[in-house]
Amino acid sequence: MTVAIALGALVLLLLIGLPVALAMAVSGALGLYLVGGMPILGGILKTAPLSSANSYEIITIPMFILMAEFVILSGVASDLFRAATIWMGRVRGGVAMATALAGAGFGAISGSSTAAAATLASTSIPAMMDEGYDPKLAGGVVAISGTLAMLIPPSIALILYGIIADIPIGQLLIAGLIPGIIVTLAIILTVALLVRIEPGAAPQSRSYSFAEKIAALKRVGPMLLLFIAVTGSIYTGLATPTEASGIGAFVAMLLAAWERRLTGQGLWRALRRAAQTSCMILFIILGAHIFGYFFTLTRVTNDLTDWVAALAVSPWIIITIILIGYLILGFFMDQIAILILTVPVVLPLVMALGFDPVWFGVIIVVTAEVGMVTPPLGMNVFVVARYTRRPLGELFRGVMPHVWAHLIVIALLTAFPALVLWLPSTM
Repeated sequence: MTVAIALGALVLLLLIGLPVALAMAVSGALGLYLVGGMPILGGILKTAPLSSANSYEIITIPMFILMAEFVILSGVASDLFRAATIWMGRVRGGVAMATALAGAGFGAISGSSTAAAATLASTSIPAMMDEGYDPKLAGGVVAISGTLAMLIPPSIALILYGIIADIPIGQLLIAGLIPGIIVTLAIILTVALLVRIEPGAAPQSRSYSFAEKIAALKRVGPMLLLFIAVTGSIYTGLATPTEASGIGAFVAMLLAAWERRLTGQGLWRALRRAAQTSCMILFIILGAHIFGYFFTLTRVTNDLTDWVAALAVSPWIIITIILIGYLILGFFMDQIAILILTVPVVLPLVMALGFDPVWFGVIIVVTAEVGMVTPPLGMNVFVVARYTRRPLGELFRGVMPHVWAHLIVIALLTAFPALVLWLPSTM
């Protein structure tokens, strides 16, 4: 009964619009009070803030966020989009496909999905509109391409999962690389299919000479350097993810200075935004810790694991049900909050069924990408709508073909775990 009251309070607080962090903290505190009264509640409230933030690995979060802010400040993301557009050449829908490539490239130097969506919206949307693209197609590909930053290292979502699950963050980040490439190809193939079905939705672009293509690559060099500095150092073992995040932020700052964009005002804006986003994430972690203590005291995780273990069904059916649950949660909740709230409960069950925790982390992050573009929350779609001034309904319809493609990718990664686990096994 106590569990039902706490869960009911959480749902109610979320429905009335209370921030996720506060909703989890208040409902968790209510549950703790019902279980052990003020002594237990007071003790946990005294220790939870320090225990939530007292982790060496958490340093990676503000550092990677700061790296993303410096990358945006430098303006190199626009160069990445232009280079991808030149290389796609006369392919019908080439600018939309270039958006997917730019999203993957931006994801490789930024762990923020909404930052990626905002950057792509400000660069690729005007280019597609000028060429006569269907706004629905243009908005859909920008919204879905922004989600690649959740998966391709460095990924804030994978870092959070690693901290919560207590598994090596380096392996998680490298495990997201091949699935990130697969998702990028899925976006490009979906665009190709859409423009084949409806040729008028995307005109052919102009062709470029080989010399122009080679010249465009020169502007990609700084981003390649940043990617090697971060992901390459993690893969080779030269640096831990925490050290790599500091290296990445420093190199990104140097890149902004090289581009002569590192003014006093720009530096202050980047630091302020990084601090605000980091505080938001830490606040969510604190709220989830309070709610997690309640789950621990009531043995919800243990009882759920024992109950599922007693079911006479295939583990794959249970995994399918769990992923469907993540899809449904993604319609209504922030993806970071979903990870922090559910992983402590679901992961022991998944491991008891014999599945690899690294594989499961990548799978649920790919699943969370769907929540970034589906109504009613669909954060990336709202970001694109703000930049394009297009109706939300139109943009949600434009992104739906990509949602179906994502579901196919999730099924593929679930059926063939080696696609996720092979690369980290070579580290």
